[in-house]
Amino acid sequence: MNIIIIEDEKPAARLLQRKVEKLGLQVNTMLHSVEESITWFQNNKHPDLIFLDIQLSDGLSFEIFEQIDIKSAVIFTTAYDEYALRAFKLNSIDYLLKPIDEEDLEVAVNKFKARTQSQNFSLDFEAIKRMLVNPVEKEYKKRFSVKIGQQLKVISIDEVECFYSENKGTYIHTLDNRDYLIDSTLEVVETEINPKDFYRISRKFIVPLKAVKEIQVYSNSRLKILLPTYKDDEVIVARERVGDFKEWIG
Repeated sequence: MNIIIIEDEKPAARLLQRKVEKLGLQVNTMLHSVEESITWFQNNKHPDLIFLDIQLSDGLSFEIFEQIDIKSAVIFTTAYDEYALRAFKLNSIDYLLKPIDEEDLEVAVNKFKARTQSQNFSLDFEAIKRMLVNPVEKEYKKRFSVKIGQQLKVISIDEVECFYSENKGTYIHTLDNRDYLIDSTLEVVETEINPKDFYRISRKFIVPLKAVKEIQVYSNSRLKILLPTYKDDEVIVARERVGDFKEWIG
């Protein structure tokens, strides 16, 4: 089976590749822009299955299909809200809502496998575009509210030194060396903040690039991050995330 991923954020593409290959499938190619994808399709045999992000760095991925007649099956990977996802349901298209859950991925892949290999996949991309009226870049959170006694305090995203979990709670540690418990989980926070500015380095920590003072080589092929004020625990990049982290900071 020939599978390609079209995703402009390389760490996200590599993470999806690992998840797909855990299901026993092989990703043959990863493409990262509209222009690169068009050139690739013009010069290569079209794949059986495409994992396709909608918003690429140089435009909407629909532009690929306006120039290339592609009959491959498509599983969209998207951060669009549930209302917009009605477009995909009405067109009988599989989709995965970011961040991609491994169980949802397996269901989508099995659904694709269940289809006959001889089936031609013809998608009405114009209909999808009409339903996704004026798609815009996702708005990320600019502030968090935390409860302190009977009062609420607003913390700007620019004040955050890291997010971390401890004893089943999730905390914001700020650049002025304070900790605040928030009513959320790291998994939810990860979807609410800009991935260009923040990275989930482990199950415990999310850090912003601007707060990284120093990066040190650590044991077992891991990395240790020094932050300006947080000293309660070692901030370690998990071994399986080191490669993507290096791409992110680059």
